Amino acid sequence: MQLLKRKPADPVASSGPAAPKRKKRWIKWIVIALAAALAVALTVRACMPQNPGQQAMSELTYQYETVARRDITEALSYSGTLEPADSYNVTALVSGEILEAPFEEGDVLEEGAALYTVDTDNAQRSIDQAELSLEQAQMSYDRTARSLEDLTVTASASGTVISLDVEPGDEVQAGQQLGTLRDSSVMLLKVPFNAADAAAISAGDAASVTVSGSAETLSGTVRKVNGAEEVLSGGMIVRYVTIEVSNPGALTADMAGSAMVNGIACNAEGTFSYQSEAAITAGTSGTVVSISAGEGSWVNEDGTILTLESDELADSLRSSEISLENAQLSLENAQEQLENYQITSPIAGTVIQKNYKAGDTLNSASIGTLCTIYDLSYLTMTLNVDELDISDIEEGQKVTITADAVEGKTYEGEVTSISVQGTTSGGVTTYPVTIRIDETDSLLPGMNVDAQIIVESAKQVLTVPSGAVQRGNRVLVSVESEAGKAALAALEESGAENDAPEGYVYAEVTLGVSDGDYIEIISGLSEGDEIAYAAMAASGTDDTFQMGGMDMGGFGGAITVSPGGGGGMPSPPSGGFGGMGGQ
Repeated sequence: MQLLKRKPADPVASSGPAAPKRKKRWIKWIVIALAAALAVALTVRACMPQNPGQQAMSELTYQYETVARRDITEALSYSGTLEPADSYNVTALVSGEILEAPFEEGDVLEEGAALYTVDTDNAQRSIDQAELSLEQAQMSYDRTARSLEDLTVTASASGTVISLDVEPGDEVQAGQQLGTLRDSSVMLLKVPFNAADAAAISAGDAASVTVSGSAETLSGTVRKVNGAEEVLSGGMIVRYVTIEVSNPGALTADMAGSAMVNGIACNAEGTFSYQSEAAITAGTSGTVVSISAGEGSWVNEDGTILTLESDELADSLRSSEISLENAQLSLENAQEQLENYQITSPIAGTVIQKNYKAGDTLNSASIGTLCTIYDLSYLTMTLNVDELDISDIEEGQKVTITADAVEGKTYEGEVTSISVQGTTSGGVTTYPVTIRIDETDSLLPGMNVDAQIIVESAKQVLTVPSGAVQRGNRVLVSVESEAGKAALAALEESGAENDAPEGYVYAEVTLGVSDGDYIEIISGLSEGDEIAYAAMAASGTDDTFQMGGMDMGGFGGAITVSPGGGGGMPSPPSGGFGGMGGQ
């Protein structure tokens, strides 16, 4: 049985809860590599004869410590650059002279606060021109629309279609007569009365009409009495009176007649005329596609007689419609552009830089940034997290922030977003993780900071140095401790031999959170239990460490690890190798 050589315990390491340190992933890989190297070295040494010097050098120096309670914090460490919560470079969309710029660098502005007022003369001219263009486009559209209405030929008055000279498929020209429309239901007889007698006749008076060449007498009504006097041959002064009668069906426009009103006879006969007769005329060019009222049909005023079709006119209407829409959009754009002459702050924040002042002239073709505004209500930073760590990151996790520019102060942040779009470089993929920092006293955008993302933490839990845990989650513990007694009892019950150094036994433990230096013991040990683990002695003045008391034979007697130490894996002296204690 080998005796353990004591090395005084580190008073700092065993005097209370340890401060959290950054987790260094490379420690694990160094420890694994070192353990493999030790195994190979010891195998070689076992096959070689040892001299007394080698025998002495093989003895390990052990560190002793008691199981104690500490706060354990597992964290991932990364660096980044601070950025404002939001930033905006204000630019100009218009040209002109700056009339007002009522702010200065350092001013804190609300969203929508006035920044620059630019002369609007150019904008007003654009609006005036757009209004004129819209008026012209509207007139052109109205003309074309009226032409389109002319494709429907309607009756100018009620009447019968006496003749129709076209049929579907015929091409017609604008102004062409297509037929005749007549209303012969009422006939008009215009006859002269002595001017003195006519003065006693009024519209609406009853009249008796006699058709010349027949003894037929028809009842009529005075429709109109001319106000002007006329002189007939023989020097007779007369006034003409128009009388309407219902056509019994035989009256035509080539017949004559006389009339008597209020017992007064006319001075001469007159000729009958139809109440209305008009030509059916095409208002525009086109092709006849349908006839709604053929010859002999009665049509009311504005009723459809026939319909034309014109592809050219339809195209012209669509072109006019597009021109009108473009003119409307141009006016709206010009009016909206007027708003751009009043430049306001797009965000609430602090003016970081002001590049233009009142009196300067803006040229939208070459203008740069007018001013820069930062929202400093909080700061953010983006960390590029390694693919091996990204699964440990969650939104809402707390982050500890430190900055070299602000000594002695720690800030708290929070993970606000995790991007799934990674970036691969040199075979390693990283993912952007955004951190928000609300308390930003003394921090400024652009500062480089270190961030520790708190992955897991435990308060006042049982801990041992990480180097004390060996493969199989075993810890070398004193046989006098409660854990040691339990481990010995288990060995006796199983009949196995205690392969630990004298006074010690290996106890199996259940592990929890680790901060790289210390690891949580969930079960297997009790507070105050004494444990032992192989120590690592410093070599030189830098961060390189050397295995104390280890003869590596053909490997030069020492193995160095740089920087720092790792979790150890001591094995029983009877058949294995001493572990490495992390300091």
